[in-house]
Formats: sequence, C-alpha cells, structure tokens
Amino acid sequence: MVLRKAGTAAAAAGVVGIGFVGLVTIGTYAASGTPQQTANRGTLSTGSVPASYQGAIQKWGALCPEISAPMLAAQLYQESGFDPQARSGVGALGMAQFLPGTWDIYGVDANGDGKKDIWDPADAIASAANYDCALARDVAKVPGDRQDNLLAAYNAGPYAVEKYNGVPPYKETQGYVKNIKALARSFTAPTAPVEVSQQSAGAIYFAQTKLGTLYLWGGEGLPSQNGRFDCSGLSKAAFESVGITLPRVANDQWYAGPHPSRDQLRPGDLVFFATDLNDPRSIHHVGIYVGGGYMINAPHTNAVIRYDKIDTKEYIGATRVTTDGAQALPVRNLDGSITGKGGIGGGATPEAPATPTAAAVAAAAAVQQAAPPAVPNGAPPAAAHAATAPAARPVTPSAPTSAARPAGQPTAKP
Repeated sequence: MVLRKAGTAAAAAGVVGIGFVGLVTIGTYAASGTPQQTANRGTLSTGSVPASYQGAIQKWGALCPEISAPMLAAQLYQESGFDPQARSGVGALGMAQFLPGTWDIYGVDANGDGKKDIWDPADAIASAANYDCALARDVAKVPGDRQDNLLAAYNAGPYAVEKYNGVPPYKETQGYVKNIKALARSFTAPTAPVEVSQQSAGAIYFAQTKLGTLYLWGGEGLPSQNGRFDCSGLSKAAFESVGITLPRVANDQWYAGPHPSRDQLRPGDLVFFATDLNDPRSIHHVGIYVGGGYMINAPHTNAVIRYDKIDTKEYIGATRVTTDGAQALPVRNLDGSITGKGGIGGGATPEAPATPTAAAVAAAAAVQQAAPPAVPNGAPPAAAHAATAPAARPVTPSAPTSAARPAGQPTAKP
C-alpha cells in the first residue's frame, strides 16, 4: 500500500522519545483488569462482514436462541470467506458450503424470488441459519451449553451429541466448537474494553528490530529474501516471534481477534487499511500499532520499514490478536479459496442419517414465510490482496481426524 500523506519517521520523533516498550507497558496497565468480551450473542462488529450481507446475517442470526449473528458470520467466514461462488473439493457449494443433498432439505427461498438458489447469498445465509436451528432442536434436551451442542451437531451429527451427552470426544469436533466460538468474537461488537494482549510488547520489539529494512512484496523475512518483508509478512513474523501463527494475507489477519474501537487502541494491535470501508475483503495493508497514532509497517516497494501515522482515509479498524482467534482461522489455499476446519462441507460426519425430521421441514416452511432480508442479488467483488502475497510454502488443508468417519454432511434426526 502506498500511504497517502503518511508521516515520516522524523514526524514520529515525539512518540519515539517516550519509547514504544514504555507505551506498551503504560497501555497494558491502563487497560488491565478490563473485562474481555466472551459472549458471541450480540450484534455484529462494524466492518466485520461485507455491508451487503450485514442485514441478512443480523436478521437470520436471531432465528433461534441457540445461534447469533456473530456465530452465523463466523460459520460463513469459516466455510467460504463470504464467497457466494465458493466450491469445495468434496462438492460443497456456495457461501454456506452446502452439499446438494443437504441443500435440498434445508435450503430456503429467503428473498422470495420463487426459487431456493444455493448460489444466492440471501438464500444461503437464511438456509445456514435454518440448518443450525434444526440441529439445535434435535439436541435441545442434551445437557450443557446449547450453542456448544449445536456446533458439535453441525460437525459430528446430532446422534453423536446425544450419544456422548454433549460435545463428543472427537478432536475435530471439539476443535470446531472452540474455533467457531473464538472466531465469533471477531464478529461481535465489543460492549466493554477489550483485554490487552500479553504478547503485544514482544511483537513490537521484533518489528522495531526490522526498522530500516527495505520492503519486498511477498517478503517473509526468509534468508533467501535477505530478511525483507511486505506488510503482512512483517506482522506475521512479529507475532510468530511470540508464539502466535497468523495467516499470510492482511485481510485474513483481520479476523485474528476482536476489534477495539479507535479510542481503545493499544500498542500491539494490528491496524488495517482498505479500499472499501464497507467491505473487509478489500483490506490491502496492515501495520502494528505502537501508540500515539503511529504504527510500524512495511509500506510499499522502494520504502523501508518505518513509523507512519494510522489516521488516513483508508483506515478501516484494528484487531487485538489473540491466540485462540489466530488458531480459529481457516486455511487460505494458494488459489485464494478458503478451507474451513471441520465445517459442514468438511466431510467428517459420523452417524449422520440422510433424511430430515418433520421439525426440520416445518422450520424450513417457517423461514419461507419470513420477510426477505435486504440483500442484493448481485455477487460482490472478489477479495483484494494488494500488498500481500501467497505464502512461499504450500498450505495444506487440514484433514478429518478420524478416517472412520463417512463422507457427507450431518442432517437432523429422522
């Protein structure tokens, strides 16, 4: 990204004089003890989903008590990255990554155009909520957290949840429940100050040691690259230095934790810039906030890693990176597609019957009668990845943890 009207290192001299490690310490003490947002049953965080889908996700996320708009958004992002044209290697289709047989059961005509279209974002969002709620009813009598049980049924099927009286002891299923709930925090509008990252000072320290290093598009600091970085390569390496693995591209790093407001920024937060402030898929630059309105970043070709101001017209927001948030993120493939971790298109579906319950059919009929959400028919533009590059090493999608699990997609109980 070419920073427009960016401040220079000299302009940051007042901030440098205090010392960024000192700022991190001050910021940490100032915010210590503040409650961390743990619920994911609230409203969507500003800028966390493309604006054209926000109304539909907020609406259908209230279809039943066990789901929420942030949870539904997390599932859709995990499945496809909000890509309505997504296709998986096992035949799952559309934004919600339904297999055709499952779509036949749970797909709904949410926009009232006379057909249920797996490629239509309006239909896909409503159908994902319908599917969630059908599974929630199937496991409603199982003790424990109802949302946990729903997510477990989504991954492993309702019979497995009933058999084990809760989340089954499958590593993949337990991971899926944890990941969706962690990822949902990135989509939840904070209702209290966000807890400060304990790793922030170490990430800043790493970035400071790279000041003056010449920018390299696609750079990850490898010896073969003479230790050079691009913007997201620098942030990735900085957090790897403190034990947190981030995705390679900037607009995936955006979802690695909750989003503090501008007045709640603390040193160590990642700050992001986009060409369309209503669409996080257009994020194209990232820096590491250091306090006083400045960041460390690798700005563009022919520039060096330096301090720059964050307040530009393309500033879309910030992310406070968490370990759980980073671990919850799906895999970005070399072709730009997303591979979810144990979602409905993942194929890990033990004990899943092939026919719906009467309750599921009735639920679909109820959704059909609901007012359609305000979602345009046109597909949004593809995600922009300017100033970022594919990883130098191939990314391998995670495989199901149990070879005994049949391929398919969980359905509600017959």
